[in-house]
Amino acid sequence: MYLRLGRSRRALGVLLGVVTLMAVAAVLLCDGVPALSSGRMHDRLAAFSLAMIAVAYLAYQLAHRPAWREWVKAILLAIAFLLWAANQVWPDPRQAVFFNDLAIALFVLDVFLVMVGWPPSSPDESFGETYHPPEANSAGFKRNLRS
Repeated sequence: MYLRLGRSRRALGVLLGVVTLMAVAAVLLCDGVPALSSGRMHDRLAAFSLAMIAVAYLAYQLAHRPAWREWVKAILLAIAFLLWAANQVWPDPRQAVFFNDLAIALFVLDVFLVMVGWPPSSPDESFGETYHPPEANSAGFKRNLRS
């Protein structure tokens, strides 16, 4: 289970996230005003954004010190983002498509694992979710039915 962390423990992940958001803003600015960049600069900024969010997410996970199964999922997701980043700038189109397909496979696997509940854990309380064990939920549900 995750714990709400103080600012100092979250600082690296948040800082990397801010840098990532700035890069995404630059990508969108390039889309809105194409004269600001060449196609390669746009691709590099997009790849940088994808790679940075992978690193930021791993830093976030490092601060939370999750169980090993959560680490496996975090690493799979980070690899998917890195493959997607490589797809943006890879010079060989066949290899770029392969990297893209691997990224898709890992994103699909990640969502599937969420859907089947692997690894079994409580929700992330740092996202403002509240966790009620199943027994408490069913007891509260029954109590509400009687009222």
